[in-house]
Amino acid sequence: METTGKLIKPEAMIFDMDGTLFQTETLLLPAYHKMFDILREEGHHEGDTPDEQLMLGSLGMLLEDIWKRVIPHGTSEAHRRADELLLQLELEGLENEEAVLYPGVVETLSELKERGVRLFVASNGLEDYVKGIAMARDLAPLFEGLYSAGEHATTSKVDLVALLLKNHGIQRAWMIGDRSSDVEAGKENGQTVIGCQYAGFGSDSELSGSDAIITTFPELISLYDSSAES
Repeated sequence: METTGKLIKPEAMIFDMDGTLFQTETLLLPAYHKMFDILREEGHHEGDTPDEQLMLGSLGMLLEDIWKRVIPHGTSEAHRRADELLLQLELEGLENEEAVLYPGVVETLSELKERGVRLFVASNGLEDYVKGIAMARDLAPLFEGLYSAGEHATTSKVDLVALLLKNHGIQRAWMIGDRSSDVEAGKENGQTVIGCQYAGFGSDSELSGSDAIITTFPELISLYDSSAES
């Protein structure tokens, strides 16, 4: 755990989903390979399945931008079909017990809620995906709000977090995530950023600008307990 200065206790914590709460690759990679098998069968894709590291390295982006990177020569119809298939296959995959949260997520969130912290999710994913994970892994009751770009039609996480803060009257929050989009969303909205350095999807500079870095999720408890009241 690293900090760059004194942290102030937040009234709320806003969490990214993929690579922060949820071990995305445990659900995504089986669905990803099945998706391309179907895309080939339907005539939407030719050739090999793009390297899965390309997909993992795109996590945190909007789906529209992910497909431009992963299937750059695909048609708009192929991209829309990829949207549909990936969501369908991932929701089906949630029935598989191998699709898991990071260690200590439920316990840590429960402790934070007991301490009076308001908990939220802000994700660039689709609404059914974000809410599906929260429901399937018993996270939903812990959160006051589950915000997704898919539900609110935001074009950046900055806008999504701004909407969340406004809707819930939050003045002081910690934005917690593993990608540069999370750092940007926190900082552009004047909030503290806690970078999560355990997913391994991004580059070494991905979390530059964070106020603190954690290497396991439960470190949030000690970080919160050691922060100042004001």
